[in-house]
Amino acid sequence: MEASGEQTAADVWARVKRRLRAELGEDIFASWFGRLELDSVVEGCAYLTVPTRFLKSWIESHYADRVLSVYRSETPDVERVSIGVRSTLGREATPQRRPSEAPRPNAAPMPMATQASEPKMPSMALPQEERGENSDLGGAPLDPRLTFESFIVGRSNALAHAAADRVAHAPNGQVIYNPLYLHAGVGLGKTHLLHAIGHEMRAQGRRVIYLTADRFMYGFVASLKAQTSLAFKERLRGIDLLIIDDVQFIQGKQIQQEFGHTLNALIDAGRQIVIAADRPPADLENLDERVRSRLAGGLVVEVTALDEALRTSILSTRIEGLKTIHPTFEVGPNVISYVARSITANGRDLEGAVNRLLAHATLTGSAITLETAETAIRDLVRNREPKRVKIEDIQKLVASRYNVSRSDILSERRTAAVVRPRQIAMYLSKVLTLRSLPEIGRRFGGRDHTTVLHAVRKIEKALGEDHALSDEVELLKRMLQE
Repeated sequence: MEASGEQTAADVWARVKRRLRAELGEDIFASWFGRLELDSVVEGCAYLTVPTRFLKSWIESHYADRVLSVYRSETPDVERVSIGVRSTLGREATPQRRPSEAPRPNAAPMPMATQASEPKMPSMALPQEERGENSDLGGAPLDPRLTFESFIVGRSNALAHAAADRVAHAPNGQVIYNPLYLHAGVGLGKTHLLHAIGHEMRAQGRRVIYLTADRFMYGFVASLKAQTSLAFKERLRGIDLLIIDDVQFIQGKQIQQEFGHTLNALIDAGRQIVIAADRPPADLENLDERVRSRLAGGLVVEVTALDEALRTSILSTRIEGLKTIHPTFEVGPNVISYVARSITANGRDLEGAVNRLLAHATLTGSAITLETAETAIRDLVRNREPKRVKIEDIQKLVASRYNVSRSDILSERRTAAVVRPRQIAMYLSKVLTLRSLPEIGRRFGGRDHTTVLHAVRKIEKALGEDHALSDEVELLKRMLQE
């Protein structure tokens, strides 16, 4: 019965989202409700979650009555709606009342109630407790820990670091690499570089604003509702440096248009722009083509996966830093080497590994050995098991990496610019999937299995002779398996 109830709640929530999409339109729904999820329904209250406090604040302030009204029209069991924030590691939502607890007579501020009239829209400025430097510009605060001094440089991020440093220290306010566009997977350091640039330019007395995609959308839509969009635009365009993080989340046609206008205005006025995303501009399929073209017109730099030497440096630096607080915390070089080899995904997993080692050392009082380290980081290693790779994903990634199209790889073209990527894609399909050679051949434009075998053998031979190609193929493997 319980499973059936959960299914019913999920069905109701699906109907609620469909109605909200129909009533509010695709742009508004995608911007504010696309990542709104149902957590549970308890004692007449539907507990919903969103990934950021901005989305929570915005929906509570401006769509409370609409969400509750639609929900109640779908089911009379829901009398209230409450929104919490979920973290990347789990639910960080507003504490929910246990089913055994009686409802309180006067609802706490968190549950949303219907409102008699449309509330006045806030300006771009943030609540007092969330403001940082230059709060009058409405930007997010910069993390004081994320500076150039604390950034560890290695082969995978050297170019990105050099570009960021050049932008931050450009002489006489000179604008270069505009926009500077950094892209990388989670936990590889792109946000660290954004904050470092912001800190350095603020120290020079420059006007800096740092925004996530959510904050940009929040500010723009708020200004439209409050009829202060002109002031919003002027506030953004009167700065020296605009930093936008996670640009892949910018959604909505009107918001994207304004984002594009802002980019053009700042670049034409000689103001610096720094952008970060999880993929290159060409792969931001949800963004307007003109915006993608503008982003690609500057310097685009990828931060690739951390190599073992860099992972070792990160671990050693973090452990040394903790020794100032915990003088007895000792981790031998053999343990550091083991952790660096075992955890390859990103810097955040390395941070988690150090925290686990510290907890073991301080809570048990025993020394950190290879055996204890293996036990401490077991969950991080287990969670990194390679995902199931699809041949289509291999073809798309290889095509993007070598600036050809997937249709080129599947075609009969025999030019060198196409043959080598095609052979690499076939090789990766053989080593990363369980497909047979005939099946791989069929997936590559109906080729014979002997063609696939020839490609695999040729790439295997080349890997032993060409170190650059070997590094490139190894990187492609990691990107496909992460």
